[in-house]
Formats: sequence, structure tokens, C-alpha cells
Amino acid sequence: MKLTESEYGKLAKRRSPNTKLYKTVPAAFLVGGLICCIGQAVLNMYKSLGIAEEQAGTLTSVSLVFLSAVLTGFGLYDKIAKHAGAGTLVPITGFANAVVSPAMEFKTEGYVLGVGAKIFIIAGPVIVYGLAASAVYGIILFAMQAA
Repeated sequence: MKLTESEYGKLAKRRSPNTKLYKTVPAAFLVGGLICCIGQAVLNMYKSLGIAEEQAGTLTSVSLVFLSAVLTGFGLYDKIAKHAGAGTLVPITGFANAVVSPAMEFKTEGYVLGVGAKIFIIAGPVIVYGLAASAVYGIILFAMQAA
């Protein structure tokens, strides 16, 4: 059976479940907001311990990444993401999940060819383009200040 591109598109649309925006949008908003509230609580905790604002912010980021990696390792982050969608992908925790998930998936292939080679399969382009964009913006800012 050979399908044209438009026939395939129609078939895929007919077979794909419709997104229930009335459920997914509030869930993403609530879970993403909850992650941010947890981050704020962790930041406040570090500051209450007498840690300076800048270091407390760094520790908060590290703590959220660590928590996300642990939840991913136990398979809990994906269960949360199944119901919360983009609410778990946007914050820094989603980035940690994107790094840890491929590492977990390919660990059977060994530490070098599995984990080492595949750990940045999803997050790698984000890092590359993020670094490239920051370099370009830095050069533009430097040129604007020099002028």
C-alpha cells in the first residue's frame, strides 16, 4: 500500500488522539508553577541559612537539577511529565531530565559507548546553540558599548 503525502497526513490525523487543551494547559501551568514555587522555597531556605543571594541562587539551580535527575532515575519524572506536559519541560528540571533520560536508556551499552556517547543526544543541541547565541549576543553587546 503506497500512500501519498496528503493521504498519510490525513491518516495520521485521523489516528492521532486530539489534545484536550482544557486539561493539558492548566496541568502544565500548575505543575510548572509548582516547580517554580519549590525552587523559590529552596532559595529562601538557603538564604535563611545565611548564604549570599548569588550563591543561594546557584545552589537552588543545582538542587533542582539534582532532584530532577533523581526523580528521572527512579522513573517518577516521566510519570509527572505524562500528566503535566510542558509544565515539566520548560523549567531547569526539564533540561536535567533531557540529559539523564538518554543516559538511563543507553546504560546497557556501557559507560563510554552508552552513557558517555548518548547523554547529550537531546540536550546537546540546546547547549551548542545556547553557547553560540550567548557568544553572538556578547559580541553584539561589546560592539554596541564600544561604539
